[in-house]
Amino acid sequence: MYYRIRILPRWLIFLLDIFCVEFCLFFSFILRFNFNLQDVSRYDMSIILGVSLALNASLFYMLKTYAGIIRYTNIEDTFRLLVVNSIAAVFYFSINFIVNQSSSNIYLFPISVVVINFFITNFALITYRLLVRYIFKYYQQHNLERNKVKAAVYDIGENGLQTKKVINDFPSSNLQVVAFMDELLSRTGKLMEGIPIYSIDDSGFQKLKEENVELLIIANRKISREKLNYLVDKCLQHGLKVQQVPPVQQWLDGKLDTDALKDINIEDLLEREVIRIDNDKIHFELKGKKILVTGAAGSIGSEMVRQLLKYKPSLIIMCDKAETPMHDLVLELKETNPGASVKAYLGDICDRVRMEHLFEIYNPEVVFHAAAYKHVPLMEDNPSVAVLNNVFGTKTLAELSIANGVEKFVMVSTDKAVNPTNIMGASKRIAEIFTQSYYKYLLNKGEVVRNTNITKFVTTRFGNVLGSNGSVIPIFKKQLEKGGPITVTHPEITRYFMTIPEACQLVIEAGVMGQGSEIFVFDMGEPVKIVDLAKKIIRLAGKEPDVDIKITYTGLRPGEKLYEELLNNSENVVPTYHDKIMIAKVPEYDYIAIKDKVDKLISSAQRHYTLETVGIMKELVPEFVSSNSTYETVRANSGK
Repeated sequence: MYYRIRILPRWLIFLLDIFCVEFCLFFSFILRFNFNLQDVSRYDMSIILGVSLALNASLFYMLKTYAGIIRYTNIEDTFRLLVVNSIAAVFYFSINFIVNQSSSNIYLFPISVVVINFFITNFALITYRLLVRYIFKYYQQHNLERNKVKAAVYDIGENGLQTKKVINDFPSSNLQVVAFMDELLSRTGKLMEGIPIYSIDDSGFQKLKEENVELLIIANRKISREKLNYLVDKCLQHGLKVQQVPPVQQWLDGKLDTDALKDINIEDLLEREVIRIDNDKIHFELKGKKILVTGAAGSIGSEMVRQLLKYKPSLIIMCDKAETPMHDLVLELKETNPGASVKAYLGDICDRVRMEHLFEIYNPEVVFHAAAYKHVPLMEDNPSVAVLNNVFGTKTLAELSIANGVEKFVMVSTDKAVNPTNIMGASKRIAEIFTQSYYKYLLNKGEVVRNTNITKFVTTRFGNVLGSNGSVIPIFKKQLEKGGPITVTHPEITRYFMTIPEACQLVIEAGVMGQGSEIFVFDMGEPVKIVDLAKKIIRLAGKEPDVDIKITYTGLRPGEKLYEELLNNSENVVPTYHDKIMIAKVPEYDYIAIKDKVDKLISSAQRHYTLETVGIMKELVPEFVSSNSTYETVRANSGK
């Protein structure tokens, strides 16, 4: 194997260089006198070669030109050789000056010979090194390339060239870059370091297939999500695997290791561009404040805590009833944010006494309410529990926030609250209606509520988040690891997706932006067909849907919609200064009537009267129509 070829000892390189220098000097004399040996014999070559030997040996030793490994000769090595030969030429001229002073018109080194020798010696020393490097590289490529996977690199910039160099020059790499890809047509058809550049259209990918290329490596980390999706789709269409280089911070000692190449995940394709947030305003609103985060141990709540820490609050109270996830979060924060002012508070938002204790002890100034039951099928089976957690828990926190002078109450809602077809969505819509009407009631009741700094209630709605507990993508991945099948409820079902960090950033900004009673909806991008998502996950794993991994349809689950909505038919939106955040103009409700119905709903739920509870929910939310559920026949407030 080529990596077992021994590296020549440095003393042998030293001798080769000396021999090369001496031969080139002698040849320079012959060339200068047109191969007339009689003219050459007029010079004492023994003295000339001896002086040259001593001079160049000293220079080689001092500048360590022999220390480099010839097969890896680079620009620094060739520059050192140029420096040595330049210094030697200067010495030759100096020796001529000294000899000429003692014996007029006599030059030990004729000037023309010095000039000729400079170019010949540089050519010889550099060429034999490059020749060795080329032979070694030729041996490497032609003896092992049959065992290597052919790859193409997208991006012909610095990152692309560095990626190609690392892969092709790395001895243990199992890859061989044979092509570049670029979107500019003016570059296609040209060569870069001897490697062809192809376009990123179908013709370019077809040429890759003709050359048996199996992998596309995306070297540009700043690639847009649209371009990334395009390249991945083209690769999957033409049967190519696709990988991406890691961020520069993850390169070892500033160099890329081929083992660090990262597979493209479905999350990478569903993520959107980095969003812009008004950090100055958020800092002003949150710095030095005491902030309560409910559901803090969950996927949304925990990310909310991480992001809120950036704004330097005086204290974050993390409330959740899940002990183990809370313990894990505390350990994480101790490691990542030592000294951060956080307090873990175990408590159920439905336990009013425990929540009163929380408000009395810590007196939070801002509340981010993320605690909720959210799994649709479970809530269909347990509607009373959904009401207690999502409605009664929210009502309890809202009333305590008013009683304790909380400045702002930000509730995390869901797109399932729009035209709900299930218990979970309806319970969240009721929570929205209650907090919005409660705020408007207190705001208008000026003669009783004299405190102008009344708690401002703000609601935020968004769809599915990538990586959240119970998200479809982790489920698909687990099914894929087991060899399938991947289960999809319906071939036409679609969902909106957003990353957890993006959702939390928007919740925080919307919360700061809100002035009371707004329901903020987020730009969720384009909805994604779940079956297309499943197929892409399978293809990204190098398998073929319905051939290697089966996709089976299980039917819509109780209460499940085919399509999620962010607004119902009676709502429209008003833009804000943030292009991804809009305000939904929703119908307003009378608080007194709503409060009586909500109290009646909670009373029914506390007794766990299932049908009565669902009936009251439908009375509160007229647009709530059960779908694929046992409650389809239940009418508003009928209990039947």
